[in-house]
Amino acid sequence: CPSPADLRSINGTRVCAQLYTDDSPYYDQCCAGDVLVVLPDSDVPYVPYTWAGRVSSLVVGTKCELTVWSRAAKKGSKKSFNA
Repeated sequence: CPSPADLRSINGTRVCAQLYTDDSPYYDQCCAGDVLVVLPDSDVPYVPYTWAGRVSSLVVGTKCELTVWSRAAKKGSKKSFNA
């Protein structure tokens, strides 16, 4: 997995989080598969339909916090992640 300080897009802009579909009990094989990039100051009440129930690992950048909810439209229980 990339380190939180190394999260950058291809063009070098800052990324606050990356979510991945594939995971593994072996750390060097985590953070694989499809990637969903979360940009700074994003407020997304719905994850793309094809991502529902698929996130298995994530990395949150420094000075960022990712808050997720168990249900769509910011309903249900919530959990926050940071670097």
